[in-house]
Amino acid sequence: MTQVTSKEIAQFRSQLADDLIALEALDLIEDCDGDLEDAAMTLAIRAGQQPERANSEWLDALARKWRAVICEQEYREELLNSSLQEMMEHLKTMPTFPKILATPVLIYVLKQGVNNFCEPLDSLK
Repeated sequence: MTQVTSKEIAQFRSQLADDLIALEALDLIEDCDGDLEDAAMTLAIRAGQQPERANSEWLDALARKWRAVICEQEYREELLNSSLQEMMEHLKTMPTFPKILATPVLIYVLKQGVNNFCEPLDSLK
């Protein structure tokens, strides 16, 4: 289980105050007592997806599916500084990315460590 603290949720709320979709996701993460995978699964079901795995595996698989986008160099610095705004905007331009899941996916990446998460791609360069 990936745990998001109340303090972290408050920080993300202040960063993403103008993003109603992100705020909805943060509310749900808070309602799930900070359990990121549980909240992501609920959001996925709301978005019409049918996750077929355990919560933790499903969120990890979704994040890995989008790793090439998330680890683009021009956005990585911002993520390394725990800022989600630019990457959130970038993901919203992707028609196949479920927008309601951007917040939990990016928080998951931050919790894993941006460099750790992106390392498999870095080793290919």
